[in-house]
Parts: sequence; structure tokens; C-alpha cells
Amino acid sequence: MMTNERAILAIALFAAFADGSKHDREREHIREIAESLGQGNAGLTGLYQDVLLKRVSLEDAIAALPDAGARQLAYEMALGVCEADGRMSDLERAFLDRLGTALKLDAAAAGEVASETAAISGLADDAVPASVPAPAAGPVVAAQASVPEAELDKSILNYALLNGALELLPQSWASMAIIPLQVKMVYGIGKAYGVNLDQGHIKEFIAAAGVGLTSQYLEQFGRKLLGGLLGKAAGKTMGKIGGAATGMAFSFATTYALGQLAKRYYAGGRTMSTALLKETFQNLLGPARDMQAQYLPQIQQQAGTLDMGRVMAMVRGN
Repeated sequence: MMTNERAILAIALFAAFADGSKHDREREHIREIAESLGQGNAGLTGLYQDVLLKRVSLEDAIAALPDAGARQLAYEMALGVCEADGRMSDLERAFLDRLGTALKLDAAAAGEVASETAAISGLADDAVPASVPAPAAGPVVAAQASVPEAELDKSILNYALLNGALELLPQSWASMAIIPLQVKMVYGIGKAYGVNLDQGHIKEFIAAAGVGLTSQYLEQFGRKLLGGLLGKAAGKTMGKIGGAATGMAFSFATTYALGQLAKRYYAGGRTMSTALLKETFQNLLGPARDMQAQYLPQIQQQAGTLDMGRVMAMVRGN
């Protein structure tokens, strides 16, 4: 019998492929995530292949969720996956409409979730320009930051602490806010080195490092599922911090490593190849994971102070 965890993750995977994307890199990344989440949880191992090979249908996954809270959570997570890259296609909208109907969700409640998710996913638009003029051609030279390096490091740490805290919250909007904050962080680092960045460039940089937007969101909420989020009515009746708070805030490490990578990349005149970006990011990720254990008490403390209004103000720079 399909477990609630397996059913919800399956629905999220269907959402990830709702736009008809056939990118091998994204498929491979999602497969790795499904396998990593399956460690010690045999019901999740190989779920990616089951969905891709149609051994599991969307209808099967929906039928395995008789509980109203689990169905609401499944819809929230699918919505987050579709919004993860900051834009939603017509195919994704059609999928969500079909999913909401099949899950028999209350239209008003689904609309409220959609409004919250759309507000959070569009936050980067408020802090980062959609486009900037192309730079003039010229020799590539190393750059000097306009602020002390220690100040940049402090800013990166603060973003990492905040994103780690967001991962510990049960509400679906909390995970949605992590990516816009990473975008804003990279924008600020580039600006410190005299580089004007737009949303497209930043998202390409993050993807080049091997941090996929959709797959990162899947990974975050997959850990929440395994951390005991199910049965809590999708965070609607929970306190500030869910069961995941007793675990590790992995988004701290991802954000910290990404910030340090951006600092090296823009200081060096943007000369790193995609292969070198990925290698460097992986090398930075190990020490960052060691740091997250050190900072976990601060992450947990910060999680107790966060609400949607405060997070939105942080992204907007207020």
C-alpha cells in the first residue's frame, strides 16, 4: 500500500514534470533526491523511476490520501514545485487545476494557498531587476569588493541562518522563500564587486553550480515529510516550529556554500567554467555542513521569530 509520504512525493514529482520538460539534468537531480530521501525509508526508494515509467499514476497517489490535511499538503507542495523557478506555464496551471479538483479541495482554501505561494515566489522580483543592460566588451579582470570581505562573509552567514530557520518551519510558504533569498544574496554579492545582475543571470549561476531550483524545493519539502510534517494539517494547526526542528537545517549549508561560491566567482572576473563552478560548490558544501551543526541553536532560535510578513520585508530589503 502506498504511504502518505510516498503519495505526496509522487504528486510533487508529477508536478515537476507537468510542463513537459525532458531535461536529463533535472531528471537526474530529482532521481538522486528521491534516492537520498529513501535512505532508511524503503517506500521512497526508486519512486522517481516509478513515476517516470508510469508504474505509479497520479490517480493512484491521490487515492492513497484519504485524509483532508494530507491532501491539502500534497496540493501545497505541488504548487510550490510549479512556482519554484519563479514562473508558471499554462501546462502547470492546467495540472494544478486538475489536481485541485481530483483532491476535492475547498476552492477558497486552495485559492488562499495559491495567493501565499505566488506572493513568496515573486519576492525576488521586488529586489532584483528583471533585466539589466549587457556589459561592454573588454578584458576580464579580477574585481575588488566595494565592502570589506568580512562584511560580505557576515551577510552570507546571515542569509544562511535565515534560510536554515525557514526550512524548520512547517508552512509551505517558508520553503518557497528560500530561493528568492538566495537570489537576493547573489545579487548583493555581485553588486559589491561592481557587477549588475538580473534574475536570469542569477538563476543560471545557481543552476550552473548544480543547485536546481525545482529540485532544491523538492529536496527541502521531502525532508519535511520524513521529519514528521504529515498529520499536522499542513502546518495550519502547528506551532511555529514543526517536527523538522529536531533535525538539521540543510538549507543553511546550501546557502552558505552558494554565497562563498558567488564571492569567488565575481571576485575572479566570472571566469570559472560550469565544471569548475560545480566542483568548487561541492568542495565548499562539506565545510558548510560542518558549520550548520555549530549554528543549529541559532537557527532554531531564529525560526521561532519568523512569520510571512517579516520574511517578505527581508527579501524586499525593508
